[in-house]
Amino acid sequence: MPGYDQRDGVIWFNGELIPWADAKVHLLTHALHYGSAVFEGMRAYDGEIFKLTEHSQRLLHSAEILDFELPYSVAELDKAAREVIAANRLTDAYIRPLAWRGSEQMGVAAQKTRINVAIAAWEWGAYFDPAARENGMKLTFAKYRRPDPMTAPVHSKAAGLYMICTVEKNRAEREGFADAVMLDWRGNIAECTGANIFFVKDGTIYTPTADCFLDGITRRTVIALTKQRGWNVVEKRILPEELSGFTECFVTGTAAEVMPVGSVGEYSFKPGEITRTLMDDYAALVRPAKAVAATG
Repeated sequence: MPGYDQRDGVIWFNGELIPWADAKVHLLTHALHYGSAVFEGMRAYDGEIFKLTEHSQRLLHSAEILDFELPYSVAELDKAAREVIAANRLTDAYIRPLAWRGSEQMGVAAQKTRINVAIAAWEWGAYFDPAARENGMKLTFAKYRRPDPMTAPVHSKAAGLYMICTVEKNRAEREGFADAVMLDWRGNIAECTGANIFFVKDGTIYTPTADCFLDGITRRTVIALTKQRGWNVVEKRILPEELSGFTECFVTGTAAEVMPVGSVGEYSFKPGEITRTLMDDYAALVRPAKAVAATG
């Protein structure tokens, strides 16, 4: 498999589709040195990008939090994303919009930098090993914690916030785990390195309050699906030791979709009715035509 800089196709780059290999930035790009970039991750199913407008809106909002304004509207970003998957002849794909400060100024200050925007798309299968869908993934606890909202722009999808996620994801995989569960700065359960997390106890679904990490679009989608089922969802602070009382666990995210968890450290879970149902409900939601055909 070639590197991501060596693929065929086109990338939408500052308003035009250009050859994949030509989508380059300079060494002195501000974002490369100071993390001044925001991004999104979206999936297309059967040619339709799921929750496209919500992702575009969040990209603009993330940029605002990082004190810069994108030179494109939500409608323009939506149109560009659709152009990218069409130009690359993709139906099932992962789409990555990215906005960053350019190379016009070096140093912490960045008022003179150009705001660049690009959108790439490629075929990308399951984020986690599909074999884990049966018995659940094996997770560990991360050493790094999600920061206090007074110390970082935690409600933006900012590139710099994922540095510790990469460290923890790499460590987890080296030790034989699929991912790591991160605590918040207070010691409560927060999220995984790239996915939100849910637990089940006595028919009620629990998830950490999203006060220091992203309230994921897939997270909100799954909460809506649980309410359609008439199930109770509780958002609360969850201490690690409380995991001993939960029977099911699953994670959600655009890349991850809905995946069951078999263990987190010493705590074990078994994918049950609620997890299985939500996996099926989410799959039917993102591929409505296939769901209709299956029931028709």
